[in-house]
Amino acid sequence: MVSHVSTIAFQGLNAIDVDVQSMITNGLPAFSIVGLPDKAVAESKERVRSSLYSMGLSLPPKRITINLSPADLQKEGSHYDLPIALGLLVGLKVLSQEEVSEFIAFGELGLDGRITAVSGALIAAVHANSLNRGIICSEASGPEAAWAGDMSIIAARTLLDLVNHFKGTQVLASPQPKLTDYQETEKILSDIRGQSLAKRALEIAAAGSHHLLMIGPPGAGKTMLAQRLPSLLPPLEAEEALEVSMVHSLCGQLTQGSIVHRRPFRAPHHSASHVSLVGGGHRAIPGEITLAHHGVLFLDEMPEFSRNSLESLRQPLEDKIITVARANHHVTYPAKFQLVAAMNPCRCGFAYDASRACRRIPQCINDYLLKISGPFMDRIDLCVSVPEVKFQDLQAAPSSPSDLLEIKARILQARLLQKNRYQHFPKMSQTNADVPLKFLEEITPLSTEGTALLQKASHELKLSARSYHRLLRVARTIADLNADSTLGYEHLAEAIFLKTQGYFSSQSF
Repeated sequence: MVSHVSTIAFQGLNAIDVDVQSMITNGLPAFSIVGLPDKAVAESKERVRSSLYSMGLSLPPKRITINLSPADLQKEGSHYDLPIALGLLVGLKVLSQEEVSEFIAFGELGLDGRITAVSGALIAAVHANSLNRGIICSEASGPEAAWAGDMSIIAARTLLDLVNHFKGTQVLASPQPKLTDYQETEKILSDIRGQSLAKRALEIAAAGSHHLLMIGPPGAGKTMLAQRLPSLLPPLEAEEALEVSMVHSLCGQLTQGSIVHRRPFRAPHHSASHVSLVGGGHRAIPGEITLAHHGVLFLDEMPEFSRNSLESLRQPLEDKIITVARANHHVTYPAKFQLVAAMNPCRCGFAYDASRACRRIPQCINDYLLKISGPFMDRIDLCVSVPEVKFQDLQAAPSSPSDLLEIKARILQARLLQKNRYQHFPKMSQTNADVPLKFLEEITPLSTEGTALLQKASHELKLSARSYHRLLRVARTIADLNADSTLGYEHLAEAIFLKTQGYFSSQSF
């Protein structure tokens, strides 16, 4: 008799059905697992054997074969332990086939029979719910799986508790969804003294989901400004929170099974490798740009990142996805992130201050800026200078809470205008930074003065077609912040200034 237990294999954020087939036959004692298992799956037979022994059961001295179907799909991870154990329990007549046929099993086993949480439980639960099936998982994974919807979830602490539940001698309570309890104090914009221009750029970036680069000397507050962008962004919608949580679930980064309900803020070190940023490796796991999905990716000291790493961000910045192509994997991950970068004007950092700048000016500046390619800079919507903070600004009183509330209200109003305007587009294209180009031109008719201004800017600044359209997107966001339905000269003028102010001022030496 062959027993069948369902589980899944991961292909990016997608789940692929895997049928765990178990057969106990006469023959020389052996325990074989076939179906392209990796090392973790192959070792599961020892964990399963010990788990059954902890329950008072021992495997018969027969030939045991486990087939993971489809056999041509690579099986990776330790979550196959639980479906293999359930298949053997069906073969040993401890459980019936009907009891387990309506569930997807997902979990790792300890030697004492304890069911351990594994990454990807939310993805498994969402897939099970789409098939109108339940899920069997660990007690720790229960709150995470509960976010998948109204479905049958059996979250057991041990394998023995699971058997007793099916036998009716023990009733396992249904897990409840849980939110992360954030204890840290939110970083707010009023902590920043001075830097009115950078704050304005941050407001525009938050309102339209625009990419931002800040250039200034060390200690000017570039990192502090970037860290406060998430507090200005609107909260995650339910669908966005589920997408972000599925990514973090796959990477095993959900805290105690609780869903993510804040926009991610990822700040990789400049020594991060190309693979850690875009994803990849042996198992083609997500990178930082996917972990920043629907959130912020902050690159501090951007020129210190390797050129290969920076250039690899060009395609995701445009397409909002990243395709990881490897010999054994070809998967696509979402990568709709907002890029915020910070850099010094030169390597020594004090090119703006003649008294402290090195003697290699302007060569020091040129060598530093040449690490960033023109095509990459072309994808930056806002580029502002962040000068050194003056003593008077440090001594000034912080902004009042009402000022911060006013900024947030303007951002939410602008986002709402964009959402209503682009409601017929997919969720990924409902901000000015992401709306399709054809529709952008339809909603941004230019006046005679605006056309003349753009013509002059294109000629003098040598704007590419991409930069031209990004200027229109930023200008549209500025108009939305002012609740203006038409795009005026002043909106375009501010957009041009904020696009070029930081970069060209750093090249003026």
